[in-house]
Amino acid sequence: MSAAQIRFATLWRREVSRFMKIKKQTLGGPLLETFLYITVFGAALGSRIKELHGIKYILFVIPGLIMMSWATNAFTNNSSSILQQKFQGAIHDQLSSPASPLELLLAFSLGGFVRGGMVAVITCAVAFVLVDLPVDNILVLIPALFLVGFFFSQLGVLIGVRAEQFDDVAFAQTFILQPLIFLGGVFYSASLLPQPFQTLTHFNPIYYMISLVRYGFVGYTEISIPIALLALTAATAALFAFNLRLFTQGYKLRA
Repeated sequence: MSAAQIRFATLWRREVSRFMKIKKQTLGGPLLETFLYITVFGAALGSRIKELHGIKYILFVIPGLIMMSWATNAFTNNSSSILQQKFQGAIHDQLSSPASPLELLLAFSLGGFVRGGMVAVITCAVAFVLVDLPVDNILVLIPALFLVGFFFSQLGVLIGVRAEQFDDVAFAQTFILQPLIFLGGVFYSASLLPQPFQTLTHFNPIYYMISLVRYGFVGYTEISIPIALLALTAATAALFAFNLRLFTQGYKLRA
């Protein structure tokens, strides 16, 4: 391995070991939350709402829950990790180390990506056992989940860099991220909403992410899949490039 690869692997392992030391909080809590969603919506609403667009209601909901698990955990991990290291002063040592800004950004990004992916994979496994979740379009599902995870890991990095206190991270997650996810069609179909709410939903970027993942699992969509994949790829690349510029400049990272 080259020196750059060793530096990157070391930084990445540190990020992974950080959240693995508190598995009950970082993995157990989100998994329990998703399991409760499946139970409540499957047993309660599923008994009253049999189908949406010819798909069993619980199967319609689960793809959104999987995407939500990956998104929220990737975001939370990176935003809290960077802010914590800013408070501890550890980020200054990393910025002055031989590691390049690209290596630092990738290490942070993949730390959150892995945490979100682990929760999402476990959620998928539970769903396959409990409700026999299908996979209709794996060639769309894999890139969609990858892009969603990487996009929200980048968003977590951005919030962590810009945040000055933990309230800033909590505000972004509680008042921006969670409402956008819940109003993006996780538990319902946007086509069933009355106007103007149906139109407003189409301005929510997370609506398109949920639609991509849902199409990958159950084959139903209300959007153009190629355009949505292209737009998500462009947005993820743009956010990564912006974060790389922040790391290169040391924006709000250097003392």
